[in-house]
Amino acid sequence: MTNTNPVEQLLPDTGISGLYEVMIGTSDADYAKKYFADFGFKEVDRAVIGVEEALKIYGVESKLRSYRLQNGTIDSHGLLRILEWESPIGEGIGYTPVETIGSRIAVMMTYDIFRLFDIYQTAREVGKKPWLPTEPVVDDLFGLNTGDRDFFKRPVLVRENAVYGAFFNHIFFQRYGYKIPGYGTVDAGTKLKTSEFTHHDFIIDAVSMEQMSYLSTALGLKAEEEPAIDGDWQKGPKQVFQMEPGFSHWYQGYVSPNNICGKLKFFIPRGDKTNKSEQQRIGEKGITLHSFYTSKLAMVHDLVRSHKLKPSKIQENEFGEQSFLFSDTAGVSWQIIERTKEPANAPSTALEFILTD
Repeated sequence: MTNTNPVEQLLPDTGISGLYEVMIGTSDADYAKKYFADFGFKEVDRAVIGVEEALKIYGVESKLRSYRLQNGTIDSHGLLRILEWESPIGEGIGYTPVETIGSRIAVMMTYDIFRLFDIYQTAREVGKKPWLPTEPVVDDLFGLNTGDRDFFKRPVLVRENAVYGAFFNHIFFQRYGYKIPGYGTVDAGTKLKTSEFTHHDFIIDAVSMEQMSYLSTALGLKAEEEPAIDGDWQKGPKQVFQMEPGFSHWYQGYVSPNNICGKLKFFIPRGDKTNKSEQQRIGEKGITLHSFYTSKLAMVHDLVRSHKLKPSKIQENEFGEQSFLFSDTAGVSWQIIERTKEPANAPSTALEFILTD
């Protein structure tokens, strides 16, 4: 491939999924399962492996209890894996200033963003676990408002906020006046009216977004745009990332050609920020690992190896799935899983905005 423009590149046909799982390290899986149950996540698989096996697969010298959780019927993306380490190698990044380098954030849709804000604000005031909820901010992110708007020609908007914690980092969003089929599905019985994880944010330790270009050339993901600068002049980024005056960051997003959901968004702060990438290792507590699946595992392994990203050998993970791990130069770690069976809930591949008001 000679075309260096990541947006126009001819992508290798790797069959790679949208982001399949976010993985959280913990020493208390019971609490983690109880917490995420209120967001609609239910256990669909579990496994236990000993120290020797965990060392071989993950490079972590600890017994591991692993739990895979799914939100509703969505099995093509947006799942959660809880990694309960008997002997975690560290406390992870934990509760830390916003945009700390190494931080990871998982994003989900909700039908009631203000209810969530009130819940976390109350939890913050009680102080048993540290949480920092940002006030929800509204914007027209997709330019869907055309012509004059009034009571009868109502605005088409999205409202979002972030919740930063020692245990997990969230971004929530709520839509008004539109829907995107296949991008955020809320099960009617979910206590907090929340969906699967729709996309994921990474605050990375990188000099430029060129370090992430392997996502296209090795994994086959499409860069949504050229790297761009977001800053304090924009309502959404300013509020969600608690930007101080004069602050900005580089931003670039990636999406699978096989799923509009399970997107990735990468951020490089343009200014001094605490760097805790060393606390983001597999085996630490907190979000440390993410996975994709593909039916072309050997091909993807060869591509990753050709990019000198030093993948592990292909071997069974704790669920008996053929897989391999690798980490990139920006501190991001991935597990690539072989999956030949089609998901029961087929992903959407066409992005469609449908006005509902």
